[in-house]
Amino acid sequence: MKLYNSIGPNPRVVRIFFAEKGVEVPMEAVDLMGGENRQAPYLERNPAGQLPCLELDDGSYLSEILAICEYIDEKHPEPALIGTTAEERAETRMWTRRIDLGVAENIFGGFRYAEGLPLFKDRMRTIPAAADDLKANAQDKLEWLDGQLAGREWVCGDRYTVADILLFGVVEFAGSVGQPLRDGLTWLPGWFERVAKRSAVEASK
Repeated sequence: MKLYNSIGPNPRVVRIFFAEKGVEVPMEAVDLMGGENRQAPYLERNPAGQLPCLELDDGSYLSEILAICEYIDEKHPEPALIGTTAEERAETRMWTRRIDLGVAENIFGGFRYAEGLPLFKDRMRTIPAAADDLKANAQDKLEWLDGQLAGREWVCGDRYTVADILLFGVVEFAGSVGQPLRDGLTWLPGWFERVAKRSAVEASK
C-alpha cells in the first residue's frame, strides 16, 4: 500500500488512524497548494482530485477518508476503531455521519469561501456570501454535540473510535483557520485535550 498525502485535515485524520492502528505505509506527498491534485497523473488515481488517496496492493485506489479508515480497520481489526459488533459499528457510523455533515462540511465550506478563497476560487464553485452562515452552522452543531456528549469520555462513550479522530481533525483545523470553539462549551475542550495527548496524534503530525 501507499498513501498519497498532503497538508490539510483529511490527510491528518487518516494519518492519525494509521498511527492508532500501528500500520505503517509509504507516503508520497502531493502538492495541494500547487494544484498537483487537480492534474494528471493524480486525477487518474482519484478523479475527484481530493486527498488523501490510498493505493492498494492490487494497484487499485481508494479515496474518501472514512472509506480508507474502514478498509484499514477490516484489514487490521485490532485495536477496533469502528466497533466489534453490529451495534457498535452502527453507533460509530451514526456519529461520524453527524460530524461529517454537520460540522466538517460547514467548517470546510466556511474556510473555502472566505480565508481559503484565493486558493479555491479557481478550483471549484465558491459562494463567498455563504461563508459566515456556514461557520455559524458549524458552531451551532458543535454546541449541540457538546450537550449530547456531556458526561462521556469519548464520542461513543468509553470507546475511542474514528468518530473521535474525525472530530479532532476537524476541530483542530477549524482553530487554525479562525474558527475556534465558542466560549461556554463544557465537554468539547476537555475531550480535545484528551485526544491531543494521545501518542498517535503526536506521531502523525
